[in-house]
Amino acid sequence: MKRQFLATTALIICATACTGGGSSDRQEAFDTLTRRQRDSLAAMLPVPGAKSVLRALDALDASQDRAERHDSLAAGARGN
Repeated sequence: MKRQFLATTALIICATACTGGGSSDRQEAFDTLTRRQRDSLAAMLPVPGAKSVLRALDALDASQDRAERHDSLAAGARGN
């Protein structure tokens, strides 16, 4: 009984030690992605609502383009 307990404990410790390193590497790689990159990845997933994320990203791009055009027009008007 004692031998079985020690073997089980050793197995659990080994399994925990072996799985610990990979998850932190994946988490670190995930942390290096920007919010935009994570949203783009989510938009490509075959889950409900993914197309809505893509449409929201497109709307964000359109509004940023419009704001840049307005800024360039305002800068041009000030320069004249």
